[in-house]
Amino acid sequence: MKAVVANGGAAGMDGITTEQVKAGAEEFLNALQAQLTDRSYQPGPVKRVWIPKAEGKQRPLGIPNVVDRIVQMALLILLQPIFEADFDEGSFGYRPGRQAHQALDAIRDQLRQGRTEVVDADLSGYFDTIDHAGLLRLVAGRVSDGSILRLVKLFLKAPIVEEKNGKRSYHPNDRGTPQGGVLSPLLANLYLNSLDHGVNDHPELDAKLIRYADDFVLMCRPGSGGAMLERLKKYVAAKRLTLNEAKTRLVNFQQDSFRFLGFDFAWRRSPRTGNRFVHVEPSPKARLHLREAVREELNHWTKHRSCAEAVRRVNRITRGWSNYYHYGHSTRVFGRQQVWLQNRVRRWLWRKYDCTHGLFSFFTDERLLGQYQLWSLPRTCAWRR
Repeated sequence: MKAVVANGGAAGMDGITTEQVKAGAEEFLNALQAQLTDRSYQPGPVKRVWIPKAEGKQRPLGIPNVVDRIVQMALLILLQPIFEADFDEGSFGYRPGRQAHQALDAIRDQLRQGRTEVVDADLSGYFDTIDHAGLLRLVAGRVSDGSILRLVKLFLKAPIVEEKNGKRSYHPNDRGTPQGGVLSPLLANLYLNSLDHGVNDHPELDAKLIRYADDFVLMCRPGSGGAMLERLKKYVAAKRLTLNEAKTRLVNFQQDSFRFLGFDFAWRRSPRTGNRFVHVEPSPKARLHLREAVREELNHWTKHRSCAEAVRRVNRITRGWSNYYHYGHSTRVFGRQQVWLQNRVRRWLWRKYDCTHGLFSFFTDERLLGQYQLWSLPRTCAWRR
């Protein structure tokens, strides 16, 4: 329960918040334990909200009730060590002790080793299209406890509820494990585990699959990428998933670049040595995400905020963005983002106070970083090794 309360998050369909659960923790846990013991516990419906995506589309996010998140967390604590023993080394998403930067390291290693033909794959709505029967068979292959299997099935089958214009609509859930559920990342990793092993456990393929949740790339020797793409299509069809044909492509890295987890990979030539190297930097879309988030905080309708509060909000955004994107050859990108950031902050301050002073001479860089405590993005290379 402590982990769920610490994570916070919105209330589910029952309206109960993590703060309310924390306030009556002992009584709440006793009642939940009784329901689990006598097998009367039933998960509530999952609240579906839609999150805007960069390309104008939306992705669904499922929000279970807090009580259901607590039960899912208990299941996660029990099941994760079991399945972790089976997961492949090429899988990095939502696993203890693993993170996105390690996946980027692995890609750079494979490119340096000559696997420069890349299948850049994209699965359409992966979390929402996982086959329940196939997933439950995988869980049952390692777990024999009937009570655990029953709970997993109940969570998968929990109905979806949407609210539009004050009206609720209920939808049966016959496929998928909604993003937003505590157990969903583990189950999503389990469903694609056979794909990881199907590539990485076969040296004769001379290929490497690197995956972060439902984002993955197939690193192949020149000339073998086409055959690996055909194998991938057959696998995806057999798992009752859908490959996004518009976004899936075969990339010759010697001639073209590709994008993975918000970073652009490209061959560059060192102006100092003349040697070629794998250049990795935040993608244009990633840079735009930061700017859009800062614009939301520094706009004409936020001029009523104090300077300290406005800068504090901006600093929280930039620190979070920097923690993830400070990798590889990020210096040039971070420098340009910093210039844009400082200009945005000084214009907001200038408009807030209706200044008649010179924009750059009054709100200097030194003043922004010193008096107003604007946080500065790192300006050094983020070499991991």
